[in-house]
Amino acid sequence: MDERQALAAFGALSQETRLRILRMLVVAGPDGIAAGAIAEKSEVSASNVSFHLKELERAGLATARRDARSIIYSAEYTALAGLIRFLMEDCCGGHPEVCAPVVTAAACCTPSKDIVQ
Repeated sequence: MDERQALAAFGALSQETRLRILRMLVVAGPDGIAAGAIAEKSEVSASNVSFHLKELERAGLATARRDARSIIYSAEYTALAGLIRFLMEDCCGGHPEVCAPVVTAAACCTPSKDIVQ
């Protein structure tokens, strides 16, 4: 992840509803959750949720797929792990063991080929 991508991700996450939605998607796991259910759980109108989901997609933090008449949204775990790695890249002045728990936690959600230590 480069600085431009990180800024887009943080920009998307700096809004309360989007942060709540992304956390909901993370909890839902790779199977995702339907847009209507997201609107219902977040107590936000469908059009408002749609706007926020598009912003999360644009930032690369969520993906959408069609399932019959529903649109299912999922967290983009590789991007989330990349954001964590971006933050921890130059961690702790040469003492990477301090950041190891965070890097390990980020790795649990990313295919091993994407992990850059």
